[in-house]
Amino acid sequence: MRIALITGGNKGLGFETAKELISQGYKVYIGSRSSERGQEAAAELGCSCVQLDVTDEQSVQQAAQFIQEKEGRLDILINNAGISGGFTTTRDMTMDIVKEVYNTNVFGIVRMMTSFVPLLEQSEQPVVVNVSSGLGSFGMVTNPETMESKVNSLAYCSSKSAVSMLTLQYAKGLPDMKINAADPGATNTDLVGDASNNAKPASEGVIPIVRLATIDANGPTGTFEDGNGIIPW
Repeated sequence: MRIALITGGNKGLGFETAKELISQGYKVYIGSRSSERGQEAAAELGCSCVQLDVTDEQSVQQAAQFIQEKEGRLDILINNAGISGGFTTTRDMTMDIVKEVYNTNVFGIVRMMTSFVPLLEQSEQPVVVNVSSGLGSFGMVTNPETMESKVNSLAYCSSKSAVSMLTLQYAKGLPDMKINAADPGATNTDLVGDASNNAKPASEGVIPIVRLATIDANGPTGTFEDGNGIIPW
């Protein structure tokens, strides 16, 4: 049985990803900043939970130690935890907002990889999925025909562009792993808001995440995909 860990797994896309992987027979751990909310979600899903705050170095290290003691390896890491920064306009942007967004969306991935790569290396087929966004795609945001081109969110968009480069560099530097980025699109989660923007349900948004999490040894690495396949960086 392959073992997966999903950061920010107690709600939204993380929760729906966990639900789908469990239904396919994977053993899933969900990471949650709040132990209480994490345990509630884990009970509903029928999986295990680990307290995990990607902005806290000690929390990440303790989570890695927990998985090490319980399993001795990790097969699939899904770096899902993310924040929007409130989609603050460029004119109103502050350094504190940018730091907060990057601390979760970008540096959180680095913390996770630093602590969990040794566990992934114990897997026969290690896989990493970084949950990104089309809002971080230069090709999408410069195409006037896309929804992404209509959004101006300096901190969030630039943080997701950074996730793309992290994905590429980790894929190059760790060739024995399959490391890809997934764009779930606009989904009805508390990150995006309600359905007023015609966002799809989270159960549809997880399609590229689950697809990339469940690839085999012949699967891709260093790609950026949405529900329909490859999208531009």
